[in-house]
Amino acid sequence: MANEHFYHPIEPNTSGMLEVDEVHSIYWEECGNPDGEPIVFIHGGPGAGATETDRRFFDPDHFRIILFDQRGGPRSTPQGETRENTIQLLAEDIERLRDHVGVDTWHVFGGSWGSTLSLYYSQTFPGSCRTLTIRGIWLMRDEEIDWWLYGMRLVQPERWHVFNEHVVESERGDLLEAYWKLFHDADRDKARQAAKVWSVYEGASCTLLPNPEFEAHFHDLDKAWCTAVLEAHYFRNERFEPRDLLLQGVDRIRDIPGFIVHGRYDIVCPVKSALDLHEKWPEASLVIVPDAGHSSHEPGITRELVAATNRIRDYGSPALRE
Repeated sequence: MANEHFYHPIEPNTSGMLEVDEVHSIYWEECGNPDGEPIVFIHGGPGAGATETDRRFFDPDHFRIILFDQRGGPRSTPQGETRENTIQLLAEDIERLRDHVGVDTWHVFGGSWGSTLSLYYSQTFPGSCRTLTIRGIWLMRDEEIDWWLYGMRLVQPERWHVFNEHVVESERGDLLEAYWKLFHDADRDKARQAAKVWSVYEGASCTLLPNPEFEAHFHDLDKAWCTAVLEAHYFRNERFEPRDLLLQGVDRIRDIPGFIVHGRYDIVCPVKSALDLHEKWPEASLVIVPDAGHSSHEPGITRELVAATNRIRDYGSPALRE
């Protein structure tokens, strides 16, 4: 799935589990230069977890790269757990992790749901953030969730048909509630199969051109379970109030250097969200990649994300404010 714009593969220098409350422990790892500028990678999903490739957006000779799986993620425990799982708690976990690894402030990097959490975290704890690099903007507004559940059928009708047909006909009027019911079915195999259908529906729509290698990641039953259950949980139970909370909070991060990258043909997270954010935050740079969809592993997206982290490396966050 990697392309020529990524840095070379690296392995963690250290890793561990951080207990964040009585229910959850989160997996974390560090790569790159132990004495370098700290940067934290915030994955999407919210249940997708960080991957080996996600270590490679950053110059490993310069950055101290910190990655983790959010509550309920594949390497965190318990997997797919929705109890005590809110965006406020996720943001507090990032602060716990920052303290745990002994970092005063760090650069923040996130995509898709990771852009949602990065925005929320930086608006809640602006003093912890040196810069903010975000991709595939998802503001978790009603229009975006409705697009994901129903609107994508206008562009990907074949994939949406499979997603829709997996639900009994009488329950198709509310796909979110129907899948939530399936995920909590007493038949564990039935519940996990529904999660796979949900996960593949999204994964197959992430790239501009078909990419079987990338899509295969979403067929893994454990990863599919974490992805589907936690996405449905946030769609159903954790909507923002007010709905445009992240847009209203932009004033809190206006002084933080920001880089926004979005694919023109992003079907999962339509480009309108990036434009809406940039309208509120014109100080941030915005790059719309003309030949890309949603995935950070598409060459144009990777190129612009690496260019952003290289700019941070070369100029430093104080210079970026000037």
